[in-house]
Amino acid sequence: MIAKLPKYALWLALALLLWFAVAVFGPKFGMVDWKFALGTMVRSAGPILIAITALVALVALVLALWKGPRGQWWKAALALAIPATLMAGLLSVANTASSVPPIHDVATDTANPPSFSAATMAARQEIGANPVNDYATPLGELDAWKDGMSDSPLASQSHAQIIAESYPELQPIPFTMDRSDAMAQVSAAMSDIGLADIRSDVQAGTVEGTAETFAFGFKDDVVARVGDGIIDLRSVSRVGLSDLGYNAARLRELSEAIEARLGE
Repeated sequence: MIAKLPKYALWLALALLLWFAVAVFGPKFGMVDWKFALGTMVRSAGPILIAITALVALVALVLALWKGPRGQWWKAALALAIPATLMAGLLSVANTASSVPPIHDVATDTANPPSFSAATMAARQEIGANPVNDYATPLGELDAWKDGMSDSPLASQSHAQIIAESYPELQPIPFTMDRSDAMAQVSAAMSDIGLADIRSDVQAGTVEGTAETFAFGFKDDVVARVGDGIIDLRSVSRVGLSDLGYNAARLRELSEAIEARLGE
């Protein structure tokens, strides 16, 4: 039994790796609900399974080096490396979450953020997506944040204030070309960064697209408002309270792609 423990530990570690693979990519392919995957498989059960696997692997490694057979030590070492790597990943995500504001709605114009089309709003409503928030209302007064914001300094701050403080680099994009040409460049820039379902409304002066995250397959809605010489952007997650900074990062990437396309 002791001689086979490194092999058993490696099988256990590979099963753990499969567990996380299903949790992370299962929702994207409709294999498992994202709430169960993220809440139960990753957040609740994940650390427990990691700890159990790491303990078994550590015991296997110690016994392999102490009592042998020593030729099996690498299996135990690999079995230990897998949960260690997964835990490092979880800690990295937790660190990122603590370093960004817990919001999922970001825009370059916080006084008058771009609006989504009726079709996009209907699609969001159909799946019970996050509401599109009022940027002037303090976080502590919005339903999604009420329960966990009582002791947070952000409770009294609105989206407008949080975005201005956390993402000051997100600014409107000026342009001088014809508006219809600018809209065409915005549409092309959205395609450049990998957005899907890109559609333009010339009358409303908007271009919309949908982004999908690599992990979990979360979808975010993106809109560009092309006004008189100014382009404003907005990106809003459909699910989840915090976006880990992805929406702001997407707007930075899109801004750079638009500026490159405009060439001004």
